[in-house]
Amino acid sequence: MSQENNLTDYLSKKVSQYYRSNILMLSEHVKITEACTILKKKDQDEIIVVDDSYNPLGIVTDEDILTKLSESLVNPLKTTLGDIMVFPLISIREDHFLSEALEIMREKKIRKIAVMSKSNLVVGILYLDTIVNLVKKSLVKKQKQSTLWGVIWNLGVVTQFTGVLMFIPGIIATLLNDPIVATGIYVMSVLLIVSGFFMNSYGEKQPITLRGTAILVFASFMILVLFGMIPQLFVVHFESSDPVKLFADSFFESSAGFTTGGFSLVEHPEDLPRSFTFYRGYAQFVGGLSFIYLIVTVFYPEKRVKTMQGFISGNVPHLKELFSIITVIFSIYAVIIALLLFYFGGGGEILDDFALAFSALSTGGSSPDSKIFDNFTTPEYIILMAGMILGALPFGFHYAFVRTKFLSINLTKEVIVYLILLVIFCLVFILSMDESWLDSIFNMISAGTTTGFATISMNNLNPVAYTVMIIAMIIGGCGFSTAGGIKIFRFMQLAKLRYIFDRNSVKISESDKKDIVVGLIILAVSIIIPLLVAAYMHTIGYDFQDAFFDAVSAITTTGHGAGTVSAALNPFITMVFGFLMILGRIEIILLVYMFVPKLMK
Repeated sequence: MSQENNLTDYLSKKVSQYYRSNILMLSEHVKITEACTILKKKDQDEIIVVDDSYNPLGIVTDEDILTKLSESLVNPLKTTLGDIMVFPLISIREDHFLSEALEIMREKKIRKIAVMSKSNLVVGILYLDTIVNLVKKSLVKKQKQSTLWGVIWNLGVVTQFTGVLMFIPGIIATLLNDPIVATGIYVMSVLLIVSGFFMNSYGEKQPITLRGTAILVFASFMILVLFGMIPQLFVVHFESSDPVKLFADSFFESSAGFTTGGFSLVEHPEDLPRSFTFYRGYAQFVGGLSFIYLIVTVFYPEKRVKTMQGFISGNVPHLKELFSIITVIFSIYAVIIALLLFYFGGGGEILDDFALAFSALSTGGSSPDSKIFDNFTTPEYIILMAGMILGALPFGFHYAFVRTKFLSINLTKEVIVYLILLVIFCLVFILSMDESWLDSIFNMISAGTTTGFATISMNNLNPVAYTVMIIAMIIGGCGFSTAGGIKIFRFMQLAKLRYIFDRNSVKISESDKKDIVVGLIILAVSIIIPLLVAAYMHTIGYDFQDAFFDAVSAITTTGHGAGTVSAALNPFITMVFGFLMILGRIEIILLVYMFVPKLMK
């Protein structure tokens, strides 16, 4: 329905539905002073003036009375309503339409009109404000419909592009002669493209609001995770044949991939086809680079792209150019890291090296082999740690690395704070754990970047190491990076909280106040939800501390596991962990924008 038709429907309604019947009628002989008393007592704003036979003559409003009283020649004790009324009374029949009433009001330049019955009696008053509110209601309704259909159309674009994007691992599987893997990926890709086509057909091509963009991104991740279950069901041999359990396990695996959660129910990933290992790493790479934002930048002009600024920590100039450059830069990073791992690893499986490179840069943490780190050399550890740190640094850092001044390092305050914290965490972990310095640094960087690679058991951490790792995962990496967690930028904003309570300090802006509110919401959710999950898991026999650790790891998309996440989980908890990873990937901020729209303004 068009906006014009929607508005016409409202204006085609009868006047009888919208007039106010509670009216005040007084004789033309009533004095102004008496009329004022009655107006106040009846809480009315106007009087219909009638003659001795109750025939309507005119109208007097409270404004008319005040105007006349201000005139020096008017004596309120002697002046009657008949002396000051506006006549003749402008009216409309109750069986006429609102559009006719609006036309009379426009022509006569009035804001209210008397409503007459078929027997020519005054039965009420129709106000211009009533019609205006109906028009506003029409526009709001149309705007909501436009937002919905606009989101559906845009979702179709994202879905189709993603389907094309996911053909790449399918082609790799085809070249490696892995028909099952290729079939699963191709089915997913084709269904994404077809679904996107239908969304384009039923939706409307039009700009959407920031709130609409929030819904778009959230829905895109959900759709990709659901369609991403298809390759999992084709390839992974889950232990249960129960449909509910199969759905939960495949949903979990798909969530862990596209959200860079890093968890896996597969105990021996080395038994999977190498092409599927590549697919898992590629899925994390796509999810970590916020592919949805990338797709939007490809299809939309700069003004449209700026609606995404609401989801980005800090000020990032040239957003459209940034996404294109970041895609190229991270692809180059991935090739370099994979080749270095291949070289220092003695020429092993190149697809595994690419999977590790994808996983490190996307801070995903999915391992192609359960024992891959057993024979890792020091150079390989250093290469992988460098990849994880690169992934946790803001996209703006990489952008400046090649655009602001070629190959110059721009250390912003956020990056400096993050690197200092990372060093402190590593030192505390080394001193508190009886592990080699290399293992301690590797696992701490893996937690501090929310990657999730692990070479030590996380259920044997002492209290100090446990606490430090929890804090590192919750803080996460820098804002607008592939890392999860709350992000350094928001913790820096939360530091301004002290200014709110200090009257002598410098006043903070409304924008900073909103950033603080958002930061507090995300911090609260990142702690409260894992506590609730741990409390529930404790009631069914799991260790509370280990369950809390794993829940924090999931909602921060880290993937470090203390042993509670396994194929033995019941379907409900498995799905909960899957949703926790999705919630962590969208940084919860999307839900804030969707349900607390005032924070967007």
